[in-house]
Amino acid sequence: MADDVRDAPDIAAAAEPEAFREAMKRFASGVTIVTTIDADGDWKGFTASAFCSLSLDPPLVLVCQARSSSSYEAFMGCERFLVNILGEQHEELALRFARSGGDKFADGGFEPSRRTGLPVVPDALAVVGCDVRDRYDGGDHVIYVGTVYSCRVRDGAPMLHFDSRFHALADPGGR
Repeated sequence: MADDVRDAPDIAAAAEPEAFREAMKRFASGVTIVTTIDADGDWKGFTASAFCSLSLDPPLVLVCQARSSSSYEAFMGCERFLVNILGEQHEELALRFARSGGDKFADGGFEPSRRTGLPVVPDALAVVGCDVRDRYDGGDHVIYVGTVYSCRVRDGAPMLHFDSRFHALADPGGR
């Protein structure tokens, strides 16, 4: 039982913020840019690696946003959002949207959705359109649950986030 969690010598450290942060850096995840339109009609968005499917019936996803995000108010007031699942070629976009403040859309890379006008990354691996179903407190984050109303997919290799850096998948075709 050497690899059983109960036997881990530093398990008590897991409650410490730095130990928790280090543990979470070991979890590889996909990278998304979540977008919406605010009450003034301005495009808003943020980079998120905390995104996953929640239910197939009905189709639901969840995404988490830091309360400190410059687009927080826009997302708290929106009725719809898009999740743009990024490919390995989108590192610059992911970095731009991970920073707080400024006009993240000024350097391009987006077009309006034909259906909703929400900002879309045209060559994203997938775009998932959602109606806001619920918002939940998640400590220093908000958890949005979205009811999926549309999906668009394309081929390509995903961008991954691991150890606080972006990476390309070495073998996107699998074995």
